[in-house]
Amino acid sequence: MFRTTPSSVYWIAVGAFALGMASYVTAGLIPMIEQTFSVSAAMAALLVVAFALAYGIGSPVFVALLPPQQQRLGLLAALGIFVVANAASAVVDDFATLLVCRAFAGLGAGVYLATGIAASAAVSALDQRGRSIAIIMAGMASGTVLGVPLSLLLAELAGWQAAMWLIALLGTAACMGLMVKLPAIPAGPQITIRSKLRLLGDRKVVSILMVSLLAAVSSLGMYTFIASFMTDPAYVGIDSVTPWLWVWGLGGIAGSVLVTPLIERIEGPVLTFIILLTLAAALLVLPMAAAVSPWLTIIPIAIWGCVGWALQVPQNNELISEREKSGDGNLAVALNESALYLGSALGAGAGGFLLLLKMPSWTLAIAAGAVAFLGAVLQFLKLRKDQFRLLGKSFRTTAAERFK
Repeated sequence: MFRTTPSSVYWIAVGAFALGMASYVTAGLIPMIEQTFSVSAAMAALLVVAFALAYGIGSPVFVALLPPQQQRLGLLAALGIFVVANAASAVVDDFATLLVCRAFAGLGAGVYLATGIAASAAVSALDQRGRSIAIIMAGMASGTVLGVPLSLLLAELAGWQAAMWLIALLGTAACMGLMVKLPAIPAGPQITIRSKLRLLGDRKVVSILMVSLLAAVSSLGMYTFIASFMTDPAYVGIDSVTPWLWVWGLGGIAGSVLVTPLIERIEGPVLTFIILLTLAAALLVLPMAAAVSPWLTIIPIAIWGCVGWALQVPQNNELISEREKSGDGNLAVALNESALYLGSALGAGAGGFLLLLKMPSWTLAIAAGAVAFLGAVLQFLKLRKDQFRLLGKSFRTTAAERFK
């Protein structure tokens, strides 16, 4: 593994680790930020919104504007913006300025991940692309699971600004490593913005994005309410959800690692179908496990985290393969990341609506499992359609050869 994967991929993964920290740590810092700037919790929460909106909406726009011959520069510039924005977040003394800094951090993060995944595919051998993408996703998962608690602990000891400095330091290390190790990235064809927008008319790309959206509604949407589910006194009733959050996150790291050999043996679309079925099963079993014992839920939660993080490896790999010749694979990946953020928001909104209706907490998991199953059905139909198309092509080729 270490002999076949370019070292630059690991440096991209270090940056992804910092990105994973930045994406989730702000929510844990909100009480400290409230006190520093004398704002309400609702106002402080806008920092998370600013990061997410800039990441999910702004990054595809900037990726689309990035010239094909400047992919390496764009990657380094995006990481540089991310580093500066996090460092600036640690020194500003005005909440409005902090809000702007978090937006720039989200923009840099989104552009960096999309161009980083595309760059890892460009510098890796064709049969090693899935492995490279898995390494980057493992870095991001590790940043979320290991980096966030570490940065929150540091914030408790030295103030919330210390967490921002840690993220900036890791980003700087990744930037320096990439400046040395990342080779020139082959330029794709020069295409206009109008031509890039035609990507949204590619039915195969849209179907991939739709599957990612449904998976995010299911997995990330349910993650928003895992604490509500596990601490519900009328159902599970545990005091602290922290151990279960660790299980979910460690499952995510395991999934990002275990998917590596699988993607080299199983076709990406088939692997996506298997993952979606497993995700649906884990979420549907979760309420039944909770009814027996809170500790039994460790199994479905670990599986849920595992497949939820693993899913984006075959998805991104397929998007890059589909759009590589068109020169907009990085834009396709950016749109996939946007689908994840949009799906997370839709899932959180739908779950909140169920709670407003006074539905039992177990319905959250059932609904999430149903959405994952819907994604599996969509993926199955896509597989059947691809299979029929290949059979038709084979039949036409055979018939043409007979008439020669």
